[in-house]
Amino acid sequence: MKFLRKLYEWVLHWAETPYGPLALFLLAFAESSFFPIPPDVLLIALVLGSITRAFRFALICSLGSILGGMFGYFIGYKLWWTSPGIYSDIAHFFFNYIPGFTEKVFLAIKSKYDAWNFWIVFSAGFTIIPYKVITISAGAFNINFFLFLIASTISRTARFFLVAGLFRIFGIKIKNLIDRYFELLALLFLALLIGGFIIIRLIFK
Repeated sequence: MKFLRKLYEWVLHWAETPYGPLALFLLAFAESSFFPIPPDVLLIALVLGSITRAFRFALICSLGSILGGMFGYFIGYKLWWTSPGIYSDIAHFFFNYIPGFTEKVFLAIKSKYDAWNFWIVFSAGFTIIPYKVITISAGAFNINFFLFLIASTISRTARFFLVAGLFRIFGIKIKNLIDRYFELLALLFLALLIGGFIIIRLIFK
C-alpha cells in the first residue's frame, strides 16, 4: 500500500512539469505491460490543469496505451516461453514481481479466451481489471492479433476519452472537490487499484 501510494504521488507530480504529456504517453505505454498505476491519474491531473486540451491528452493517453498493449502482446508472443510449456526468465519475473500477475491467473485466462475472446480484452481495456495481464497472456496464448488490436483500440480510446470528457464538462466542480478531499480520494483510488487485482484473481481462479 505504501509503495503504491509513493508511485501514485510520483505519477501525479509530472502534471506540474512541462513534460506532462510525454510522461502521460510513457505511463500509458508502460501500464499496458508492467507498470501498476493506471494512466488515468495523470490524465485527470493534466485535464484539470488545461481543460481546453482535454481531448488532446486523451488521444495521447490512448495512443500510448494501444502501443503499450501491442508491446505487451509481443512480450507474451515472443518472450514468454523458452520452449512449449516452459516459462522464460521474463515470465518468472512477472509472476514474482508484478502485482496480480500470478501463474494461476495466467493459466486460467486461457479458458476465458476460448469462451469470450474479444470481450475479455475489451473488458480489461475499459474497466479496472489490470490490462497488462490480458495483453501479455493474449500474446502468450497466440490470440488473434487483429482481434486483440481492435478490442484494445476501442476499449482504451473509449475509456480515456470518457474520462477526459467528464472532467472537461465538470472540471471546475471536480477540481474543487479533489482539492478539498485529496487525501480521501487518493486512498479511494488506491483501494480501486487494489480491487482490480482482487477482481482478476476472483474472475480467473
